Amino acid sequence: MRDAVAARPLVQVRDLRKYFPIYTGLLRRHSGDVKAVDGVSFDIYEGETLGLVGESGCGKSTVGRTLLRLYEVTGGSVMIGGTDIATLPAEALRRIRPQMQMVFQDPQASLNPRMTLAAIIGEPLVEHTAMTAAERLDRVHELMDQVGLNRAFANRFPHEFSGGQRQRIGIARALALNPRFIVCDEPIAALDVSIQAQVVNLLEDLQDRLGLTYLFISHDLSMVRHLATRVAVMYLGRIAELSPRDALYADPLHPYAKALLSAVCEPDPARERTRRRIILKGDVPSPANPPRGCRFSTRCPEVRPICREVEPILTEVRPGRHVACHLVTPQSATAGPTGGTEAPELSQQGEYR
Repeated sequence: MRDAVAARPLVQVRDLRKYFPIYTGLLRRHSGDVKAVDGVSFDIYEGETLGLVGESGCGKSTVGRTLLRLYEVTGGSVMIGGTDIATLPAEALRRIRPQMQMVFQDPQASLNPRMTLAAIIGEPLVEHTAMTAAERLDRVHELMDQVGLNRAFANRFPHEFSGGQRQRIGIARALALNPRFIVCDEPIAALDVSIQAQVVNLLEDLQDRLGLTYLFISHDLSMVRHLATRVAVMYLGRIAELSPRDALYADPLHPYAKALLSAVCEPDPARERTRRRIILKGDVPSPANPPRGCRFSTRCPEVRPICREVEPILTEVRPGRHVACHLVTPQSATAGPTGGTEAPELSQQGEYR
């Protein structure tokens, strides 16, 4: 893994918002908005993996799709490689599409059942390059080799493959144009556990060999712990905490992050017996009508009066650790890189098995 401290931000997101309009009545009047993403800011450094976690409906997948302009941006900026793609016209956006790609959650639904494997992987090459048919086939074979697919399968259709093989096809398609940044939207959620390990190991190997940068969206907190360099915890359209992976899992600061990580099972039986599960009461509020003040205030076990009145701002409270909570105050640091300009060092890890 490359030295994360020396890396520069490849993706810079500032105050990103994505609202979906609500229309009601016979005249279909605009009566409100679902604030799926409401003021999200973060950086992703070259060669690192930023994990994005949170419960269903918090806006994780919407963030990923909005970053790539699969959803139009309601507000804010998205700088990828120094270009603000949020405001680019369609033709200019199409020219920089090769730099940014996506691996989708459902490997079956994201592949055209009427196209062969070679046609699926080669489609980006048809759209964005002037390669001949022979050159495209050579590139398709090269990509199949990279993701561990047999070249003899090139003329087969998606239904002839297993779930893990279909996800490898999706990864090969994403790699076709040599992107710098890939959004992985829960790429292992629909796979068996043994296949999940294979796909994750493949993603890590490709990152090491090709210098890729990932936004890894997942419900699986154990997998994020293995794969990510830093982790952002989302709740109801906003980031509650953004911290280096090891620091977050060892000592979460935001009350929601504490509750979320308390659900992660410990492989050590002795530590598992002492694990204290935090059970949150109540339901997640509607993103169409979020609560006043802190969005977690309606379920927070540590809520204070100020939490119900004033919305907290994501603030660096320790070196590299950003938290949006009135109860977490900044502390002086004695060592370590600052999160605003540098990425934390990544400890050595082996393959996930």
